[in-house]
Amino acid sequence: MTAPVHSLKGADLLAEIDRLKRERNAVILAHYYQKPEIQDLADFVGDSLDLSRKAAATDADVIAFCGVRFMAETAKILSPEKTVILPDMDAGCSLEDSCPPDQFAAFRAAHPDHIALTYINCSAAVKALSDVIVTSSSADIILQQIPKDQPIIFGPDRHLGGYLARKTGRDMLLWPGVCIVHQAFSETELLKLKAQYPDAPVAAHPECPPHIVDHAELVGSTKAILDFAIRSPSDTILVATEPHIIHQMEKAAPDKTFIGVPGGDGNCNCNMCPYMALNTLEKLYVALRDLEPRIELSPEIMDRARVPLERMLGMAGRTVGQGDVGRPVIGGS
Repeated sequence: MTAPVHSLKGADLLAEIDRLKRERNAVILAHYYQKPEIQDLADFVGDSLDLSRKAAATDADVIAFCGVRFMAETAKILSPEKTVILPDMDAGCSLEDSCPPDQFAAFRAAHPDHIALTYINCSAAVKALSDVIVTSSSADIILQQIPKDQPIIFGPDRHLGGYLARKTGRDMLLWPGVCIVHQAFSETELLKLKAQYPDAPVAAHPECPPHIVDHAELVGSTKAILDFAIRSPSDTILVATEPHIIHQMEKAAPDKTFIGVPGGDGNCNCNMCPYMALNTLEKLYVALRDLEPRIELSPEIMDRARVPLERMLGMAGRTVGQGDVGRPVIGGS
């Protein structure tokens, strides 16, 4: 007998989530940008594609993805036989929202000589319209395998695309989307922190605009940033990505200080993802109890979207999401 969520608090709520997880034969995934209490109860914590691949390798019947909608869709594409639930179906993504499938299809039709390298932060329908899906850790490797005279559309993140273009010298047609979190980081606030902590390196996600990544010693994925922060000899690290990843940094290196770069004027919470924040323990409990909200995708969309995902995995030639540490790298979402 399941209890009403309003009657559950603290340890009782955690115990009920654990009971339902066992009853449903579920695996709980948490992205690095989730609240610490969700990260701490998850079976796996990581970046989006790595989580989906780990879930696919389990014998779980249910995947509870504590992240955002495009991540849960990717898990469904890679595990079509499993039930995939998302604690809050309104947990979307500004990059996904910036790239509606009909507009992307029209854009592709207007540039028939271009191939589409599409960042994984997009809907399943947009993946199905793409030639190769990339994470930020695989994009550079994949670009090196595409002939230099081949025209390329890159979307939906213009900052990641611009970073890749500057790094590789490739001239790509960029879709104009941005991540509202990484877009919000303040160069003024970052410079204040650099003046206060002159020996602290900056680790930044390539979804940040140039005026942030140009100050970074490490540009990479959530996983690459985490690895760099842990392994760096510096005792203070400035972190330019969603600050909930700092929870994992503090667990792995409790003797270090990790400082999130502020957004705006330094007095807002705009460096935190409002979509990720929609997931809560209470909503996770209800999702496991009811097996809703559930990710539903047509077999046709899943089959078409799986092709560019598998093409990425083949071209990357290694475990996607793992960045090399000790030099500037590109990393996964």
